[in-house]
Amino acid sequence: MSATLEEVKNESSQELAERVDRLRTLLNATLQGKADVIEYVLVCLLARGHLLLEDQPGLGKTTLAKALAAGLGEQFARVQCTPDLLPSDVTGFNLFNQKSQEFEFREGPVFADVLLADEINRATPRTQSALLEAMAERQVTLDTKRYPLSETFFVIATQNPVEQHGTYPLPEAQLDRFAMKLSIGYAAAEDEVAMLDRGILREGSQQRAESEAVFGPGELSELQRRVAAIHVGRNIQEYLVAFGQMTRGHAWVHLGISPRGLLVWQRCSQARAFLQGRTFVIPEDAQQTAGPVLSVRLGIDDLQPEQVIEEMLTEIPVPVQPSK
Repeated sequence: MSATLEEVKNESSQELAERVDRLRTLLNATLQGKADVIEYVLVCLLARGHLLLEDQPGLGKTTLAKALAAGLGEQFARVQCTPDLLPSDVTGFNLFNQKSQEFEFREGPVFADVLLADEINRATPRTQSALLEAMAERQVTLDTKRYPLSETFFVIATQNPVEQHGTYPLPEAQLDRFAMKLSIGYAAAEDEVAMLDRGILREGSQQRAESEAVFGPGELSELQRRVAAIHVGRNIQEYLVAFGQMTRGHAWVHLGISPRGLLVWQRCSQARAFLQGRTFVIPEDAQQTAGPVLSVRLGIDDLQPEQVIEEMLTEIPVPVQPSK
């Protein structure tokens, strides 16, 4: 049973950490053998970002999104992106009520708390822009009227790295709206065997486990506020900025990190520190989040972004002592 919002605000760090760990356990049971992916998903969520999953179909992306929404006690919605999907199919539309002789706004799926946008690169640029605007502003504007979205609105968008015929790849400026890009990848053999066993023998109990809410509506915002309060020393900030400036003049990079990208990286570093049980950021937090955060926004041609990021990190002196 989830606590009330007031109780969450009064919870000690240890009590809150225990509940976060329950959510982590729930997600790991849903997506078995992918503890590293789950950790990054939690980092992205607590940093108030949005997540881009680039992977093959059938690896558990929808299951993960549903389990996350259930664990948070939040509303889940899914959009299957296709070329004929209209912006209003995502954001909502005005419908004329003949009885009242007035237009009424019908909310679209973006008014959920957790939204899965499946194969976002199959939607047209116009529809992509409508979704990405909602992600950035957490609001929908229709006929000059603004409709606020959930304060903790979280998007998990997917795109298939193969079958690119008839798709509309996201440009770099729109990719920058995502905090992280991850790939789930295939599970190990023993984890796939366990998945088959669980699916055949304990399907009912698994569904009940996924529906158990660890947190309640509105409680995620309190978690995110605590993450934002994690201390980031000036030496850590200088470390991030030094890396950002290096990307803007690097021979392998044609699009460096923007100031917004540095802010996202700092928030994700704070989220990792929070998940590690610390009240301050250390260099390892920045290093461990660099790959997923920067690979979605660095313009690198014909090279693996993660490899380039790893090499650049070795060129910058690492702060020895964190400022507390």
